[in-house]
Parts: sequence; C-alpha cells; structure tokens
Amino acid sequence: MRRLSLDHLQTFSDVARLGSFSAAARRRNLTQPAVSLHIKQLEARLGVRLFERIGRRAHPTAAGRDLLDHVQRVDAAIAGALDAVAGHRDGGIGRLRLGTGATACIYLLPPVLRALRQKFPALEIVVSTGNTPDILASLEANAIDVALVTLPAPGRNFQAMWTREDELVAIFPPGTGALPARITAAFLVGQPLVLYETGGHARRVIDDWFTRAGLSPKPIMELGSVEAIKKLVGAGMGCAVLPQMALADRAGDKLLARPLTPRLRRKLALVLRRDKQLDRGLRAFVKALAALG
Repeated sequence: MRRLSLDHLQTFSDVARLGSFSAAARRRNLTQPAVSLHIKQLEARLGVRLFERIGRRAHPTAAGRDLLDHVQRVDAAIAGALDAVAGHRDGGIGRLRLGTGATACIYLLPPVLRALRQKFPALEIVVSTGNTPDILASLEANAIDVALVTLPAPGRNFQAMWTREDELVAIFPPGTGALPARITAAFLVGQPLVLYETGGHARRVIDDWFTRAGLSPKPIMELGSVEAIKKLVGAGMGCAVLPQMALADRAGDKLLARPLTPRLRRKLALVLRRDKQLDRGLRAFVKALAALG
C-alpha cells in the first residue's frame, strides 16, 4: 500500500473510538478479519504499532494517538469537501469563469449574467476580458471554463456551442458633413482613423477588409477600449470601425453610423474545451445566450 487509504484511516478511527475491532466491524459493515487486515496494512505502511490490548479493549499507542489527531482533521476536511460539492448536484452554487472581449462584456453579457444570477444566486461568476488569442490560451490551460470570442478559434480541443454574427459599421463625430450612404475602404483610408490595437481578432477582421480592397489603413491612434474609441470619435478626433452592438447606448446615438460596403461582419462564438463537463450553471449560461438569437 503506497498511499494512505481513507477507508483504512476511517477503520482506524472507529477502532480507536470504540475500543473494539468487532464494534468497528459492525459500524463499518465489515467482517472482523477485514478490520484487522485494514489495521495490519496501515501499520505496515506506517511502520509502527497503532493499538495495544489492555484487558478486552484496544487502546491506541502513542503513535496511534498522534495519528488519531490527524485523522480527525482529515475527517473535518472531507466533511467540508462533501458539503462544498453537495450544492453542485443541483447547480445551485459553484463558479463560472468566463473570458470575453470588452465589447461583448459591456453590450451583450449584462442581461445574460443578470438572468443567470437571478436563477442561481449563489453561483460565483468571474469575468475576465482580453484579446481572443489570450482568452483562448486561458481556455486551453483550463484557467477559464468558457470563452465568448471572435472567430476563428483554432484548436482541435475547442468546440463552438453558440455563434452570432455581429456587423461592423463606420462611425463619425456628430455634426460631420455629408457622408456617403455606404462607406468604402477607399473613403475611410483617407480619413483620420482610430482603430483597435493590433493583436486582437477584431482588428484582424478590419485589416483584412481593407486588404481585400488593396489598401492598408494607417490609424492615427490604436486603442484597446471600445469606449475610449467612441469618446475620441465623439470628440472629433477621427472616425472608426466598430461593432454595431457598441452603439446600443445613448452615447452611441450621438455618433453618426454608416454601413460598410462590402458589408463587414465578425462572428462571435461561445467556445469550450471538448472535454469540458457542462454543469447546470454552464448549461444555463449557454441557453441564455442562445435566447438572444
């Protein structure tokens, strides 16, 4: 026996408290020889005697009394572990670790997370934001449970549970003069552009759109925050290309938005590891997202 067996430790604890191998056997629904074997194997593993007989009772030796102190702490730790896990059977408690981009976090997730919290008030929800490659690396390392990111999400160990197309549009400061009904790459490349910082999938989608037109944008600023981009555009610093969902607020209403031609869309996806066990909270999260359409 290379490792200490919890069953053997529990048998030892019962014998020490009851003072009898036969009483411990009845309590554990074992035969007395089975109890004797547990103690013999435990003593062989530890290299000490754990009991001595005084009269008709089995009394722990000095080594046995020291071990009993530790077993009591082990019992308490196991009881705590069982209590902690018990709630997960009903999906009532636990932790949901979600990684996503800032835009989805601000404009897509709040009603979903609110509904999830109402259904599972004890569920701990941890949201981290970042670029898609970093989020997928965290997902691969099992540092998060699920990722809501812009596709593609390369990796044979990943699967997409839900997808949604998100159109990108050009935005301009309030009061901008006459604008074309649809904005081309050729028009935008001649304007002061404020774009996402490089490294993320959203910026790559935009750069690829310009590349298909044979052009390369040269932004005056690159930022990681969609809200910062909107503020700068609103202040007249330039124009930008942003997801349409980022305009779903009062500040967005003041900006001038125009569709792009050819149209530009990115695909958001809920990505999980293929070997991920979906508990009730995670299934509810997937269902709530799917309800958005």
